[in-house]
Amino acid sequence: MEEAMIEDIIRQVMDALREKEQVNNAFPVEASARHVHLSPEHVSVLFGPEYEMAKKKDLSQPGQYQCEERVTLIGPRGVIKGVAILGPPRIKTQVELSMTDARVLGVNAPVRESGQLEGSATIYIATERGVIEAKESTIVAKRHIHMDTRDAQRFEVVDKEIVAVRVLSHRPLIFDDVVVRVNDSYRLSMHIDFDEANAAGYTQGVFGEIYK
Repeated sequence: MEEAMIEDIIRQVMDALREKEQVNNAFPVEASARHVHLSPEHVSVLFGPEYEMAKKKDLSQPGQYQCEERVTLIGPRGVIKGVAILGPPRIKTQVELSMTDARVLGVNAPVRESGQLEGSATIYIATERGVIEAKESTIVAKRHIHMDTRDAQRFEVVDKEIVAVRVLSHRPLIFDDVVVRVNDSYRLSMHIDFDEANAAGYTQGVFGEIYK
């Protein structure tokens, strides 16, 4: 069975589970692997002028997708190959790692919300065609929940509020310091990185609930 077909089946099952679990005030938890968001300028350097990235698959957040292309990250101590690129392009290049990835590369990546890049780590990004020095680009993404305004009302939270979340896995774990991000373009889900996912015994289809 082709990968795209499998992904479509998974998405349909997840949608059905979301509808079922919303009654119980739970929400899906997703593990986010290391990835890169590139600026148009850096796309040109790494892949060629006026290059158009090829979409591989859509992601859970509307308008977001994974590209076919991959890059290599180069730090003072190590290299990580085959890193995914997410689209669409952004104004400024952003690299999102786990703490383990940051140690492998030898960069001091701060825990930040997406887009908060001032004073963040610098890293080199390479392809067969070119290499860039991505200054103040690299963070460990702060764990967060995406939701729209209706979900925020249902959960009785507001944008930027900090909450605790209990992950309902076979190895339950309560995550503190989770930021709520409210926007009507968002789809309900919590994002954690692979370090956090492994600690919680994460498997695809796991849900979480705000812990009070």
